[in-house]
Amino acid sequence: MRLSLRAPIWDRRKLFHTTARVGGNVLRELEARGFVAALTSPKLAQQLDTKTCIYSGVDPSARSLHVGNLLPLLTLLHMKQAGHHVLALVGGATGSIGDPSGRSTERNALDAEVVVENVRSITYQVQRFFTGGTEYAQARSPPPTTSTTDVTLPEGKLDVVNNHEWTVGVSLLDFLRDVGKFAKVNTMLSRESVKNRLSSEQGISFTEFSYQLLQAFDFRHLYETYGCRVQVGGSDQWGNIVSGIDLIKRSPSAVKGEEGKEGKEDPAFGLTIPLLTTSTGEKFGKSAGNAVWLDQEMTSVFDFYQYFLRTPDADVRKLLRLFTFLPLDEIEAIIAEHETKPHLREAQKLLASEITQLVHGQQGLEKAHTATTILYGTSFNDLKAETVLQALQGDDRLVMVDKAAVIGTPFTRLAASYGLAKSNSEASRSIKGGGFYVNNSKNTETSRTLQDADLLDSRLVVLAIGKGERKILYLT
Repeated sequence: MRLSLRAPIWDRRKLFHTTARVGGNVLRELEARGFVAALTSPKLAQQLDTKTCIYSGVDPSARSLHVGNLLPLLTLLHMKQAGHHVLALVGGATGSIGDPSGRSTERNALDAEVVVENVRSITYQVQRFFTGGTEYAQARSPPPTTSTTDVTLPEGKLDVVNNHEWTVGVSLLDFLRDVGKFAKVNTMLSRESVKNRLSSEQGISFTEFSYQLLQAFDFRHLYETYGCRVQVGGSDQWGNIVSGIDLIKRSPSAVKGEEGKEGKEDPAFGLTIPLLTTSTGEKFGKSAGNAVWLDQEMTSVFDFYQYFLRTPDADVRKLLRLFTFLPLDEIEAIIAEHETKPHLREAQKLLASEITQLVHGQQGLEKAHTATTILYGTSFNDLKAETVLQALQGDDRLVMVDKAAVIGTPFTRLAASYGLAKSNSEASRSIKGGGFYVNNSKNTETSRTLQDADLLDSRLVVLAIGKGERKILYLT
């Protein structure tokens, strides 16, 4: 039976008999999908067999998250779907310092007003991601069960927290007494992020050196306030996570084992996620040197969709496992079919559609599909002017023009006026050479003018020279 990759998810799922979790436990599911780089303790699997609290944090160094931030968020989403309480921490305090992990130079300090605005924007973005992500995940997998029972876990809970709230009132003396006295400088110096910076030309400031203590303070606060037992972070966060666990172990509130002795039971755990790179070794989430943002005002939904649509064959299986909630056996079937006809790029189309719907919702996906059709498609029969306007809002290839001013204008002049040709004569040469297109139909008449009959849905005309960039004129 042939698998149709373009079929709706509820149609495709009829072809498979699967459960959403590998062996029931969410940790095994995460390992199978490629989310796990290292664990601080193998007992984490046992901890996740019952409902617990997990957190991951992001510092507001920009007003939007980017696709590199998706893996920790997706890890939390998997945890939430497995019935756990997840905390998404936005670093209103640590964001004003800057994490030295993975960096060769110190971050530029942000003004307090910028940090506040970034926190506000990212908090909204995180809440929106989990609202849409929960709906997306539930549509693609049945509720999980624990590995030890067939009882379905209740839906997990999300809280978005800001570490500025519990840090701002702590004096330096209080911090040194309650946190600093438990930290050994030789241990702090051994952290990879610190060692790398110590050997660099710039070195490391005391502020950045202290960052791991601030993150440890966060973990202890969440442990004591929410009963948070697990921290999730990128592989470069290992040292910071371990610092938090060490601080918790020394806390009077830490879980005690036999005879009340420390160390008999792990009070807290860490899970790190691999650094995601492409098959060529490049850092994932960069497009032409720029981050691919989750804010559609910074990276349009169309460009977001196109970024994943351009995924190389060597990476598409890995990204389908990480960035979708499609069952693993379904992904393998998709890849098997894709490998028989890779030129159709059906796996990439599915990946781009799934991740765009996860991040931007069904409406965002429809915008991406509309923009793709009009900028790269061959048939415009079903296009609606208002849909195109919404899909390409803010894109410089969409040009708003006065209908009365352009009806009757030669196409040569329109091409020159809107940047498709340098001059009328260059446009004429393109027409004579057979390379000028109106609504994807070749135009060979140099004297032809724009008429009402050329308009799509009475308002649109698409002009192109060769296979290069198109201009979409929207007539008002």
